[in-house]
Amino acid sequence: MAQFLAIGKPVGRVEGEAKVTGAARYAADVLLPGLLWAKCLRSPLPHARIVRIDTARAAALPGVHAVITAADLPNRLWGRWLKDMPVLARDRVRFVGEKVAAVAAEDPDIAEEALNRIEVEYEELPAVFDPLEAVKETAPLLHPELHTYQGLPQPVAQVPNCHSHQVWTKGDIAEGFRQAARIFEHVFTTPTVHHGYIEPQATVVRAWADGGLEAWLSNKMPFRSRQLLAQALELPEERIVIHPCHIGGDFGGKGSIGDALVAYYLSRRTGRPVKLVLTYTEELLAGNPRHAAVIRLRTGLTADHRLCARQAEIYFNSGAYGAFKPTAIVNLWGAAEAGGVYRIPHVRIDAYSVYTNQVPCGHMRSPGDPQVYFAVESHMDMIAQAIGMDPYEFRLRNALEEGDLSPVGHRWRNIRLKEVLRRAAEVAGWGQPKPGPTVGRGIACAQQPVGGGVSEAIVRVEPDGRVTLITAVPDVGTGAHTVLRQVVAEALTLPVEWVRVQVGGTDEAPADTGSGASRVTHVAGQAAYQASMRVGERLRAVAARALGVAEGEVRLEDGRFVAVSDGGRSVAWAEVAASGPVEERAAYRQEQVEVTCFTVQVAEVEVDPETGQVGVRRLVTAHDVGTIINPLGHQGQIDGGAVMGLGYALVEELGIEEGRVTTANLGEFKIPTVRDIPELVTVLVESEEGPVPYRGKAIGESANVPVAGAIANAVYDAVGVRITELPITAEKVRRALRERAAGEAGAR
Repeated sequence: MAQFLAIGKPVGRVEGEAKVTGAARYAADVLLPGLLWAKCLRSPLPHARIVRIDTARAAALPGVHAVITAADLPNRLWGRWLKDMPVLARDRVRFVGEKVAAVAAEDPDIAEEALNRIEVEYEELPAVFDPLEAVKETAPLLHPELHTYQGLPQPVAQVPNCHSHQVWTKGDIAEGFRQAARIFEHVFTTPTVHHGYIEPQATVVRAWADGGLEAWLSNKMPFRSRQLLAQALELPEERIVIHPCHIGGDFGGKGSIGDALVAYYLSRRTGRPVKLVLTYTEELLAGNPRHAAVIRLRTGLTADHRLCARQAEIYFNSGAYGAFKPTAIVNLWGAAEAGGVYRIPHVRIDAYSVYTNQVPCGHMRSPGDPQVYFAVESHMDMIAQAIGMDPYEFRLRNALEEGDLSPVGHRWRNIRLKEVLRRAAEVAGWGQPKPGPTVGRGIACAQQPVGGGVSEAIVRVEPDGRVTLITAVPDVGTGAHTVLRQVVAEALTLPVEWVRVQVGGTDEAPADTGSGASRVTHVAGQAAYQASMRVGERLRAVAARALGVAEGEVRLEDGRFVAVSDGGRSVAWAEVAASGPVEERAAYRQEQVEVTCFTVQVAEVEVDPETGQVGVRRLVTAHDVGTIINPLGHQGQIDGGAVMGLGYALVEELGIEEGRVTTANLGEFKIPTVRDIPELVTVLVESEEGPVPYRGKAIGESANVPVAGAIANAVYDAVGVRITELPITAEKVRRALRERAAGEAGAR
């Protein structure tokens, strides 16, 4: 592996001191002169017609400056891609928690009291909560005007209440099943899950007299947010400024602008800035959680145990709206993973995003992947068990190799799945004796492409030699700014301490796609790298003149410009930089990346047969990685992802009954604590193949994906019961054990 100065070093987080001392400013910390506080009245019903709203008593409350309903707003819909959601419910509500009215007051308590004084009369309508019920012809139609929505995928799905039907195919599925010696079919379900970030959504908006605005948002995509606000408000983008803020966790959940629209209209009405900070109950009632899903897999197997056909039907419970999803197909790309990481010549995948009367869903870390890979990897074990083959050997036999197309026809380079499989199995002791009769091991695989996008960066060298990287990329907790700092330092052969990161808003920083999709270290890293190289070239020309040699004879080395053909004479970086300042900008764009990263995880669990309680003893997580820029941050992403996957597998579920969230606080919505975390073992299978600067790969999303499948398979290995519905709770395991015992007794 190459030797570096800054790359590969365990550098502490550049923003760490500000966060631990309280100096970091989040959106909720923003205080402006004349600031008002906003609160929203939310629907208590999952589906109802709004008959009447009376805001007179609320408006009369001392300290209240504005009360608005949909009648006070333009009749426009908004959405990140699909424009299907009103700012405030206009004629009907479609989920418990939908915003019906909003108040701006002197303080939060007055605003809350004003909400209590608003009278709303509803006429309850039939509701539907299950996506499989929602697609039936007899189901109530939740969006009768669907065909008029902007951003609707084409062609429009003809399935009732379905706003997106995406199909992936390869080969001839009918022919594939004709070749099969055996066919297996299973159904899996996964729950709705909230991101669990520490900081709830927060917004501050100051409307200007000319109708423009400036905003401080808990949002990871400042330029995209500016664009979305411009669309929703029918304003030119140049009349909108998004200021940078620290973000207290994201996991895919902080790309929405809905609260900013409410705050804007209140600010316009009052002439004062407005702050809206959600409570965590509001987060759980009306955030944009991970989709619940029903996944049907049908697989054909040849006589020599090779996969020959895979048909999948995936029904994502979209909730009441599609507005929170950012992609053109308004679906989850993880649906395309229903073929897994295996060689399958004939594939058909149908994915449906279905309206129901519950909280609207959005993207969460690896959108669609954890749901689909839980099903795929459980299905693989169930097939292996049925044919009497070791699950690890079954995967090896069918694993993708170099030159293979993915199950849906993608071309990937440097496929190293088998190597990662072997290393994970070796470290986990696969096939070795287990330490107890109710201890089991389970294996699961996944892949995560390196994300693409667009980014720009400015690198400026000050006359004192210090370097500033100017970027609009927010750090959502991933350590992105630290990584970018290391990239710049390495390119200029400087200590990382000489590089500072300046995060700018849309009025001062260059454009960027924003954080998400495992793209930041790739696209923002390449932009920063290229801007750094351009700055280095300009200073090299200055150094060449100072040394009296040709520019091509000067090399930048350890913070000095060295004349390589003239006895190694050199001049210090700071001396050359004194001629500055020097500034360069670079833009980088790459949408399609042929490099993917494979992950294999092996879970070891112990199950109490009396209670059904599952304890994870050990989790081995093996990753296909390129050059690691920051080992501390890299390991943090792996450990954090593994723990998030652990929660998804065993405890996390947004309880929803008849459309009402029943786990409406963090006491009821369970997430793992430190006592739940098992021994975590990381295996890094390194190479120099990635598109990230210095040949790195992505790591942010992969570690949370296969965990649930590995644990489900380990539970089966431990006690012989198969749980196909997440989370794998003690109650489900105990029930399955009792049903098996009853069945065995009946058979006798």
